[in-house]
Amino acid sequence: MSSRAQLQEEVERSQQAVAEALSQAKKLGASAAECALNFSQGLSVSSRLGEVETVEFNQDGGLGISVYRGQRKGNASTADLSPKAIAAAVEKACEIAKWTEADQYAGLAPKELMATDIPDLELFYEANQTPEYATEQALTCERAMLDMDERIVNSDGASYSTHCGFRMYGNTHGFTGHYLSSRQSLSCMPIAKEGERMERDYAYTLARNPELLASPQSVAAEAVQSTVSRLGARKLKTMNAPVIFHRDVAHGLFGHFVSAISGGNLYRKTSFLLDHLNEQVFPEWLNIHENPLLKGGLASTAFDHEGLQTVERDIVSGGKLNTYLLTSYAARRMNMNPTGHAGGIHNWQIGTGDLSFDAMLKEMGTGLVVTELMGQGINMVTGDYSRGASGFWVENGEIQFPVTEVTIAGNLRDMFKQITAIGNDIDKRHAVQSGSIWIDNMKIAGE
Repeated sequence: MSSRAQLQEEVERSQQAVAEALSQAKKLGASAAECALNFSQGLSVSSRLGEVETVEFNQDGGLGISVYRGQRKGNASTADLSPKAIAAAVEKACEIAKWTEADQYAGLAPKELMATDIPDLELFYEANQTPEYATEQALTCERAMLDMDERIVNSDGASYSTHCGFRMYGNTHGFTGHYLSSRQSLSCMPIAKEGERMERDYAYTLARNPELLASPQSVAAEAVQSTVSRLGARKLKTMNAPVIFHRDVAHGLFGHFVSAISGGNLYRKTSFLLDHLNEQVFPEWLNIHENPLLKGGLASTAFDHEGLQTVERDIVSGGKLNTYLLTSYAARRMNMNPTGHAGGIHNWQIGTGDLSFDAMLKEMGTGLVVTELMGQGINMVTGDYSRGASGFWVENGEIQFPVTEVTIAGNLRDMFKQITAIGNDIDKRHAVQSGSIWIDNMKIAGE
């Protein structure tokens, strides 16, 4: 598999391909053009009940080009980086641009905002990418999982994957940038049985640096504990009660916030947070800081998908919304400046208090801990929220029994303002890094 030196050879080949595509576009009369190129390779191994089920090698990549003829835009792509294939793709994009409708907001991001400083953010780590090592990791995890508790009667398997590659972007402003990245993961999913009831759950570890992965034994232990704790699940009566979103699902709650302040929903007027810039959205104690330059971060990058320089910023201060998340297209539609978020957000660090998860349970006293969410019951226009859930019922500050087949409902506007506390059990496996979230009051629909 690829070492850093081998990836650099692919980078040099790709730089030539991007330069050729941009040059060809200008020769064919394009007023502007941009290219994005991705390359990834790695392997995944899965096992089930002590047997290797799959060993998959993959190598993916391709070049996408967008050309502009004034305000008309054409797109094309190719997985073949030969000069002939690139020329054909550029020609197709130029031909398409002749026939598309002119869009006054179309075009490259502003030249003066292109990234000029691209530091090494330590996103690439060489790893053991042999099938033998990957197989050993998966099998060790699954064997440990099956041996830990007699209630674990079956397995949906374990898997180990390791991938590395790079992303490159260039445009006719003269900008070309790239960065290498890597990612390793290990997961397992046990099945537990007690009486006639069966439950399943999972656990995983994820990191760019293989040395930061949790051990197969610890992943197995977490998966087993999560699975057996679900046995004996009960339903609840319909009520209103406090709800804690466990750290495993807490990032999703802020994911809805991301969608609500993203340019596409804002300029289409399909967001419940339209016209909320500088308004109070969360409690006064809550802050959200974004750090795209965090070394080794899972969502770090020095430039976004349009080549814009990314910068540290406070998304929320004192509970007030400081900024929208705008691509250059959305920014032009809204007569604002782009924010460097083409391609997504970058390492959101959610401010927390000093409460551990157990301390939060004691403070809450009685309520529901949600560990799994189902369905997509979100109305982004109104903020109405309704999703199937399972988790644990808490009384006297302690978990009493597992809960299944309930629906939790509210409105995201109210839910955000009713956040009582965020735990210090921060989950760093996502672009949003949050601890468990305690919301003061939600509707719980059960029996």
